[in-house]
Amino acid sequence: MWSPVAVIVIGTVLDAVTPPPYQFQRFLSAAPALAAVVWPVSGTLAIGGCAVVAEIGLALAKGTLGTAPRLFTLAVTAVVTLAAAYGCAARLRNERLVAELTAVADAAQGVVLRRIPERLGRVEVATLYVAAAAQARVGGDFYEVLHTPYGVRALIGDVRGKGLRAVGAAATLTASFREAAYDAADLVELAGRLETSAVRYSDLQPDRDDAERFATALLVEVPDDEPVARLVSCGHPEALLLRDGRVRVLEPTLPSPPLLLGAVAGIGYHVDTTELRAGDQLLLYTDGVSETRDRSGDFYPLPERVRPWTAVPPRRVLTRLHEDLIAYSASGLDDDVAAVAIRAFDTRTEASPEERSPREAGVPG
Repeated sequence: MWSPVAVIVIGTVLDAVTPPPYQFQRFLSAAPALAAVVWPVSGTLAIGGCAVVAEIGLALAKGTLGTAPRLFTLAVTAVVTLAAAYGCAARLRNERLVAELTAVADAAQGVVLRRIPERLGRVEVATLYVAAAAQARVGGDFYEVLHTPYGVRALIGDVRGKGLRAVGAAATLTASFREAAYDAADLVELAGRLETSAVRYSDLQPDRDDAERFATALLVEVPDDEPVARLVSCGHPEALLLRDGRVRVLEPTLPSPPLLLGAVAGIGYHVDTTELRAGDQLLLYTDGVSETRDRSGDFYPLPERVRPWTAVPPRRVLTRLHEDLIAYSASGLDDDVAAVAIRAFDTRTEASPEERSPREAGVPG
C-alpha cells in the first residue's frame, strides 16, 4: 500500500544527495504505476502529482528546471500518471465485475450444494466439496441428502465436462432429485426420474452430443425402520462401508448405466442392499477423490487411507480425508472433490449430535 510513497521519498533523497550524472528523480515515475495496483483513481492521481512536485523541487534546487532532461522526466511522469489512472479505473471495474460474478456463483452454489443438516432420520451426515479452481464456487460435482417418507435418501454425482453447462446439468439433476425423492416408490423409479430429467435437459441444449455428455450418480436409501442401506450406482465410483476397523467396497452386483446413457443403451437400474448397523458409516465420493495422484502417478488408495477412521464421526472423517488428499497429491487437487459421509446410530440408545458435547459430536474444540 505504501510502496508508491516509499518510491517518492527514497528517490527524492537519493537524487538530492548524489551529484550528476546520477539522476534518481527518474525513478519517481514508477510511483503512480505502483499506486494504480492498490490505490483508487484519486489516490493514483495524487501520487502522480506528488511525484511531479518532487521532481520540480529537485530541479529548482539544482537549477536544472529548464534543461531538456528535466523537462523530459516531468513529461514522462505526467504521462505515466494519466495511464496509471486509466489502468486503475479498469482494475476497479474488473473488481466490481468479479464481485458480481462471485455473488452469482455463491447463489448457484446455494442451489446445487445447499447446507445439509447434521442429523436426518437415524443417520448423521457430513459433506465435503472442494473446487479444483481456487476461485471456483461450484462445478460439475453435486450431492443432496433428504429425509423422505421412505427414509433418508442421498445422491452424489459427477457431470462429465466443465463450465456452465456442467453446472446447469448438476443443478437440473439436483432439483429433480429433490422433487422425486419424496414420492418415487423405490430407487429404480428414482433413478428413472433422474434419467428423464437428464434427457430433457440435454434435448434443450444446442449442439448436443449424447455420446460425449453424461453424468454418473450414486443413489442411497437408509430406511428409518430397517438396519439396511439400498444403493443404485449409475456408473459412479463404489461406496465404502466403514465398520469396526474394516473397509468394504460396495461393488454393484449388476452394472447400471450413467444418467443420459440409460435411454440410449436400454439398460435398467439394479438395487443392491447391504446391512447398516448402528455405528456403520457409508462414504460416498466422486472420482476427484479416488483419482488423485501422488508424485509417482499412483492413484489415491482410498480404502487403505480411511481404514483408521472407521470409528471417527462423519465430519472428522471428511476433514481428515481433505487434509490427506492435499498431503498425498503431487501438485494440488486438479479435479473437483465431493464426498458425503453417512453414519447410522441407534436412536434408542445414542444421543443425537445436538444433544452431545462438542468433543463427542466431532466438532473441533
